[in-house]
Amino acid sequence: MRARSCWAVPGLDSSRPIDLTGLIKLMRLIITRPRPDSEALRERLGAMGHDVMVEPMLTIQTLTGAPLDLEDAAAVLLTSANGARALAQRTGARDLSVLAVGDATATAARAAGFRDIAIASGDVVALAALVRQLLRPEDGVLVHVAGSAVAGDLAGDLGADGYRLRRAVLYQAEAAKRLSAQCRAALKAGKIDGILFFSPRGAATFVKLLQRDDLVDICRGVELFGLSQAVADAAAPLPWKGQCIAAMPRQDALLALL
Repeated sequence: MRARSCWAVPGLDSSRPIDLTGLIKLMRLIITRPRPDSEALRERLGAMGHDVMVEPMLTIQTLTGAPLDLEDAAAVLLTSANGARALAQRTGARDLSVLAVGDATATAARAAGFRDIAIASGDVVALAALVRQLLRPEDGVLVHVAGSAVAGDLAGDLGADGYRLRRAVLYQAEAAKRLSAQCRAALKAGKIDGILFFSPRGAATFVKLLQRDDLVDICRGVELFGLSQAVADAAAPLPWKGQCIAAMPRQDALLALL
C-alpha cells in the first residue's frame, strides 16, 4: 500500500483565540529514533499531551579511531544529528564552516558549539543544492561526516559538478535485535495509536522485528508517521491502519501530522 500524505486544514485565522477542546487528538505513540534524539522528542510530545514510548531501532556508536582529515576543507557536510555529535567529539575546532542537511542536524551542531552553520531543507538533494549555492569546486575539499551506512549519493551528485568530497565515517548505527517487552505488550494490548519513523533503515528494522514476533496484524490498528516517502516505503510490507508522510523531510513537518 502506498502511503498517503496528510495535510493541515487551511483557512484558520491564527490571530483569533481558538477553543481546541475536542479538536486535538492526544495519541499513544512510539518513537523509533536513536535514544538521544528520541528522549528530546518525548519531552516535546509529552508537553503536548501525548503518551510516548521510546523504542530505538538504531543505537549509535562513535568510531573513535576513525580518520578525520580536515586539511584543505572548504566545509563540513553533516547529514544527521549523529554526525554533528560525532564531529564534536573528534575535533575541538568550532570555527568550521558547517552545512547541515536540515534543522535537527543544525540544532545538534549548534548545541555542540559550531557557529558557522548553513541549513538545507531536509534531504541530501537539498544539501547538494546548498553546496552549489555557497561554494565553488575550487574552494576546497568537502568533508562529509557520515555513518557506516549512507543514504543517497551525495558524492556522485556533487562530483558530477567537479566538487571533491572526502567521506569521514565517524559513527555506526547498530540495528535493534528485538523489540522490548514493554513495546510488545503495548502493541498486543492495543495501547499504541501511531509509530514515528525517521529513516528507512529504522522503519525496515521495525518491520523485521514485528514479523519475527508475529505481530504484523496488530498494525491494522496503528498509524504510521513517516519523515519521507522512502521511510514509508521501507515500512510498506505491514498492513497499517494509515500512512502519513511529512510534507517536507523535517521533524516539525512530521509532528504537524499528529
